[in-house]
Amino acid sequence: MMRKNFCKTGIWRLCLSAVLMAGIGYQAQAQESPKEEDFYKIMKISAPEGTLLEVGGLAVLPNGDLGVSTRRGDIFIVENPTSARPHFRKFASGLHEVLGLAYKDGSLYCAQRGELTKLTDTDHDGKADLFETIYAWPLSGNYHEYSFGPKLAPDGAFYVSTNLGFGSNWWHAISMVPWRGWLLKITEDGKMEPWATGLRSPAGLGMVDDELFYAENQGDWVGSGGIWHLQKGAFTAHPAGLRWSSRPESPVKLTIEQMHAQVDPRFDTDENGESVKPENRQQEDFRTMFELKEEFPEMRLPAVWLPHGIMGISNSELIKIPEGYFGPFAGQVLIGDQGQSKIMRVMLEKVNNEYQGAVIDFRSGFQSGVLRMEWAKDRSLFVGETNRGWGSAGEANEGLQRLVWNKRIPFEMRNIKAMPDGFEIEFTLPVDKKTAEDIASYSVESFIYKYQAVYGSPPVYEQKCTIKGVKLSEDGMKVRLLVDNLRKSFIHTISLDGVRAKENYYSLVHPTAYYTLNNIPEGEKLAVSEVSTRNSAKAAPAKASASKTAAASKAKTPARASAKSSALASVAPKKPTFDEIKPLLVKNTCTACHAADKKQVGPSFAEVAKRKYTRKQIVELIRNPKPENWPTYATPMPPMPQVPTEEALKIADWINSLE
Repeated sequence: MMRKNFCKTGIWRLCLSAVLMAGIGYQAQAQESPKEEDFYKIMKISAPEGTLLEVGGLAVLPNGDLGVSTRRGDIFIVENPTSARPHFRKFASGLHEVLGLAYKDGSLYCAQRGELTKLTDTDHDGKADLFETIYAWPLSGNYHEYSFGPKLAPDGAFYVSTNLGFGSNWWHAISMVPWRGWLLKITEDGKMEPWATGLRSPAGLGMVDDELFYAENQGDWVGSGGIWHLQKGAFTAHPAGLRWSSRPESPVKLTIEQMHAQVDPRFDTDENGESVKPENRQQEDFRTMFELKEEFPEMRLPAVWLPHGIMGISNSELIKIPEGYFGPFAGQVLIGDQGQSKIMRVMLEKVNNEYQGAVIDFRSGFQSGVLRMEWAKDRSLFVGETNRGWGSAGEANEGLQRLVWNKRIPFEMRNIKAMPDGFEIEFTLPVDKKTAEDIASYSVESFIYKYQAVYGSPPVYEQKCTIKGVKLSEDGMKVRLLVDNLRKSFIHTISLDGVRAKENYYSLVHPTAYYTLNNIPEGEKLAVSEVSTRNSAKAAPAKASASKTAAASKAKTPARASAKSSALASVAPKKPTFDEIKPLLVKNTCTACHAADKKQVGPSFAEVAKRKYTRKQIVELIRNPKPENWPTYATPMPPMPQVPTEEALKIADWINSLE
């Protein structure tokens, strides 16, 4: 009997497949939606055996060759870098941690730890023989005093950024010598001009339309990663560099004392007077960056916040997509991330003369941490990688890869713009009318971060935004979302889980973006009469009512049936699946440092499961981690007291199921 039923099921599936192939109904399940790897392929560039490419800088030469600098102090020229057999030629060696590379007028320029250096091959033998110091800046000798750049300015000068160092306590970054935590502008003849401060670990400089931006990582005074527009005289986030603002050449006049007077610097000590790492305080009064900006006009908000653990954990270089490259995204910006070994896409716009915009995932799966990017002559993207000093999702410690577009158009949110009453979302392909005009296909929430001397911040002031209507363009390429309670200066999470493509009914490759709403534009607002207010989710109450009726009926079942139900209830609950638990891992930023079955910044969840902690112990370790339990991991886990108990228990159950 069972075999006969199985055959009937198989025939039904074959008939359904024929219907789907013919395009007659059941469109929603026609094909599995493509993923990012179906459009952008990662290709490896093979280096000579024994070569460690901990890439610190990339520069494409006029003939298409690729300059590659490494953290180990080497510079290579890669000839025919997009071919099957690239040739590596060592151009220079013995340099000090080269974390940036630029080409200008026949020479390469690099930022070593303590200077901007010009390298020239004067005898044309393929190796640098002339090394010139353009400008040297002070060093204390602290290990954390990295230097990044250079980036070419429109007037031919160079921008270089400098890292803060650490004293006896790594949780308080400090500026030990002049111009640490600053952006410097340096001319060809060696004149230096301090440009902006507030920088903490500014590894990601990038030029966009002749304007300088930089990416910052989460840290003390930096609640989450973000992208800042760096104009002269700007103060971004970290006050340590303000130590030098009283100098006559400083364009910033804000002082570190003024900032500490407004926000507790958290120089916490224990009962013995020893310094202790400050932690996030719950139920406290706190300040946000946009509140401080009202008091200190020099302060600049991020053009785009990069929510920590979701849009990376160690954000790196920015690069603009030229016209004709990578499909429909020309003019937008790509940004890498070292910790999550991926690249995100940024959509910028100016509102009230201030940059803002959205960030969305683009391509993950690189072999190591993404630190540098540069466009190849064939319109592919060179990706330089390293995970030294910070773990990465990729399994390798270093690498040089290439990202290649296969000319197919992915179904994505191409662009997002702020509107006076919501957002306008443009797609890469026409959308299905029924799903696009359904309010239930969308969700919008907003939140922000604390401005505090603690390392990072949980999301605060979280709020759901009501979607009042949707207006679809005639060509199906744009929607206007009429959104209630927009909040200026907040991050808005925009999710389109229910929207489908007109053809093939595909879901979006990446259905969620994060828009930083620094300003709400003025202009004409939509009338409710112009929009669709259809909401398929309103059918839910009817279903709930039906469930209550069924429950009442079940209560009247005979005793024998009740006994059977009781027996079933004694069976162990079903183990949670990864798909069920993933939203909680993402929401609570667990995936920023942990993967299911491989080492990342922290141990894998499978490795944690081997410790056989009870669910109660796991909850406690989430809230009060013990780094001494994992001595081989360089980056200690921060306390996560904000994770709700119910969610922490579900995560614990899933971890224990991995045994």
